[in-house]
Amino acid sequence: MISSVGSDDLACCSALLDAMQNLHGMALHAALGGIASGFLKRPGGRYVIGMPGETGNGLCQPVAHEDAQFGYFVFPSLTRPYTELERNRLAMLGAFLGRLMQRRAETEKRARSLDQIEAKLEEQAQILHQMHESVITMDPAGFITSWNRGAEQLFGYTALEAIGRNVLFLYENEEEEDSLHDVFLEQGGREMEVRRRKKSGEVFWASLSLSVMRDQSGHPIGLIGYLSDITERKNAEKLIHHLAYYDALTGLPNRTLLTRTVDQALMEAKHENMHGCVMFIDLNRFKPINDTLGHVAGDMLLVEVAIRLRRALREQDVVARLGADEFAVALFDIDKDYHPGFVAQKLLAVFDDPFFIDGHELRVGASIGVSMYPEDASDTETLLRLADIAMYRAKQGGDNNEGGYVYYSEEMNRNTLDLLRIETGLLHAFEYNELLLYYQPKVDMNTLAITGAEALVRWQHPERGLLLPGEFIPIAEETGLIVQLSDWVLDAVCRQARAWKEAGMAPIRIALNVTAREFTRSLPDRVRAALSRHMLSGDWLELEITESMLMHSTDRVISIMEKICSLGITISLDDFGTGYSSLSYLKRFPINTLKIDRSFTMGIPDDTNDCAIASAIIGIAKQLRHKVIAEGVETEKQFNFLREAGCNELQGYIFSRPIPAVDFHAMLLEGRKLNVALGGADTGEGSETGNTPHA
Repeated sequence: MISSVGSDDLACCSALLDAMQNLHGMALHAALGGIASGFLKRPGGRYVIGMPGETGNGLCQPVAHEDAQFGYFVFPSLTRPYTELERNRLAMLGAFLGRLMQRRAETEKRARSLDQIEAKLEEQAQILHQMHESVITMDPAGFITSWNRGAEQLFGYTALEAIGRNVLFLYENEEEEDSLHDVFLEQGGREMEVRRRKKSGEVFWASLSLSVMRDQSGHPIGLIGYLSDITERKNAEKLIHHLAYYDALTGLPNRTLLTRTVDQALMEAKHENMHGCVMFIDLNRFKPINDTLGHVAGDMLLVEVAIRLRRALREQDVVARLGADEFAVALFDIDKDYHPGFVAQKLLAVFDDPFFIDGHELRVGASIGVSMYPEDASDTETLLRLADIAMYRAKQGGDNNEGGYVYYSEEMNRNTLDLLRIETGLLHAFEYNELLLYYQPKVDMNTLAITGAEALVRWQHPERGLLLPGEFIPIAEETGLIVQLSDWVLDAVCRQARAWKEAGMAPIRIALNVTAREFTRSLPDRVRAALSRHMLSGDWLELEITESMLMHSTDRVISIMEKICSLGITISLDDFGTGYSSLSYLKRFPINTLKIDRSFTMGIPDDTNDCAIASAIIGIAKQLRHKVIAEGVETEKQFNFLREAGCNELQGYIFSRPIPAVDFHAMLLEGRKLNVALGGADTGEGSETGNTPHA
């Protein structure tokens, strides 16, 4: 400061302060020059920014403070020289102005910084308000200090309504708070999915990310919460979870959830030394209902079954739908071994009352297999597999409607493994040419000459030797391999017939058995293709079908048979008399031959019922102008009775067992005939035809 100042000096200082506060640029410079002239009482004082030139005996006083240089006070040369006092006074004025200039520069710098901060804050505030995400700030006690537009849109509260209130008013349940803020402030934030409540009362799922606000010293002063509505995503996740773990039709757990649930229960049962069981349930007569009434009715029936099963069980018991008409039940905390039996009977009882579906009164039953934990297995998949094995045993032993339940036993597993080995081996049999055909001759009862043969498949098993059809045909039918096997037989017969044709043999009928599974609209085309492939006419083949194939879709069956007959192929009705077909329909089918089943020929002539049935069949055939062939003829007495009754042909051990193709060819070449006198003795052996399944 300027010391030893008078009133004029004070006026000068006041003018200097006023100029520094109110003036800028050239106006300030001019005012500062005037103030300096007044202060020294010398004319011509100026204030300049740049370095002045030569001033002679004038004055030039820098205006500076510390290391900052701001300008100069300049006085011109005058006739009266400047005194030392004047020079000192001008130096004091320059120092004082330098300090003022320094303070002004610092103030302007702070002002610019504050302006920048304010602009930045305004920019951030605009960004914050434009964000779709809800952003909320809170003090350490949870009271809201800021509330952006995204929060207004999300919750429905305005900033005026929200700021100042504790954030707990947004919670679905205020007990959720339980000092979470203290944890966040200590640990530095957290992300979570929470339930929040809107102003309308609607509760929704939100993704919440909390961050800690800190002061310049690093101490926490509050929280920033970022929220976004994830209700749609949570609903989608819930739907995906339901689709992944629950059956879409019945709402019951599916196999995946069943496995997880039972695995967890098995772990607890192991620690608690408890017993449990798994039941595999398969509905009886569901397929014909589904095929007849349609899938909609079938689905409605499955839903009703699921409801009844669930109602019949305890809350802690698990019931699941595995697929199609298969269900599973898991029971734990079983005190007695017989407890599963009681539950199985209870489940079977739910099928006692009919199901009323779409105006139809439907009755179905169930077959139940039971496997025990830990006696049979200790994991879910094995328990299910063993219960499945037991269920098949129950299905085989029970009535189609009533069903029943069976406990698993080790013997069942051995049988199942045997069946599996046969199924696997049969696939290899196709690949390694292990299948072969035998031929059982058919003989005319009048001429005693061979009229044809029935082709019967054999399996030359690499370990078990030669297997008859009864040992693998049922498995082929169950697994669907029967179609592949039948195609093989058709091709093998045609290939053999082609060889005989090339050897000069006249056409001879070779009979093939056709299963219900392959008796479809594609059968005529498959047979035509085989004949064409081997360059054969239809008079080399005969197809044998059973009565059961005639019972459904009569017009479709007739159409298929007529296409087959148009190829020159004859059709015989196998096992006649054992089925349930109506005789009134029989005349409509283009059948050439009726085959008397072995079950009727074996009692001839001692069993009067068998004699009457055989005679009746022959009589019907004659009326319909069909040939008749008797299967399983083994004795001369049977032969004589059937010939006198009018039977045309026979097939049985009285003439020959099934034999390889080369032996059958030899018979034909030598013209072998039935020697009734030599073959009349009762050998006591059975005939394969009609005794075991064949292809």
